[in-house]
Amino acid sequence: MNSPMKIDAVPANQLEAEYFEYSKAANPISANLITRIPYHNFPASLCDSGPSRVIPLDLSDALGCEGPATGPGLCANFIRLNTGDSLTLQPNATSQVFYVIAGAGEVIQGEHSIEWSQGCFIALPGLLDARFSATEDARLYYVHDEPLLRYLGVTRSTDRFAPTLYPAQTVNAKLRVAANDPRAQDRSRISILLGNSNFPQTRTVTHVLWAMYGILPAGSIQKPHRHQSIALDFIIDCPTGCYTLVGTELDVDGRIRNPVRVDWAPGLAFVTPPGYWHAHFNESDQEAFLIPIQDAGLQTHLRSLDIRFS
Repeated sequence: MNSPMKIDAVPANQLEAEYFEYSKAANPISANLITRIPYHNFPASLCDSGPSRVIPLDLSDALGCEGPATGPGLCANFIRLNTGDSLTLQPNATSQVFYVIAGAGEVIQGEHSIEWSQGCFIALPGLLDARFSATEDARLYYVHDEPLLRYLGVTRSTDRFAPTLYPAQTVNAKLRVAANDPRAQDRSRISILLGNSNFPQTRTVTHVLWAMYGILPAGSIQKPHRHQSIALDFIIDCPTGCYTLVGTELDVDGRIRNPVRVDWAPGLAFVTPPGYWHAHFNESDQEAFLIPIQDAGLQTHLRSLDIRFS
């Protein structure tokens, strides 16, 4: 009688090993193994009233990742902070950027104290908790990179920059200089990028995050462009008749084929997925203002941003 075949146990250090034929694994998105980043809009009404709180703009279910997350590496939020209230923020993040939609107050992080008001931008590192307090009812738009650290399985350990204020008066003056430049209408965007002296190569607000403050002039079209960073867009103010078209392809005339239309409204936040063409339109007789915040600091460092214009 034949002896039973001996089956060797798999060594413990091989238990998690897998092997895939190249064509079945090289493009997980096309194979539906990983989801695409979805289009999504978040209305201003999410933070118009109610108690003081942080409101994550969470798409983690659609992304198939642990949340909250608005993209694979970033989380956008609204903050509602009522007069006299305080909130302590303590994400496991290296980079935090805030735009003050309305109100005024103070943030304390370690030995640093910053007074803020409507129209200011604030960049904070993540090693220490940040305590925000309001001297009048306030709303803020807030983006951080905790989802990236969560995916990498790491914790913050070193701050790469100090808490930094970009005052409203200064950023508005810089944007107006850019808009009044005689060559402005020949450029693809009329905007300023917030930078930090610690990051001279990427010229970004933090080593991970990129923040733009832009103007869409009356009756203008900002032609399609694309990049591999996700854009978490926030509309500061706009008249009726402003919108964005987003799509995956251009036609022979450089227009977006079969676009999705996103109609703007003051206080609206929306996601522009990486690699998608997008163009902005203002069909009114008034200016509009927007803030895209992206992971383009990281993408630029990796040399993978790949920004292109039609």
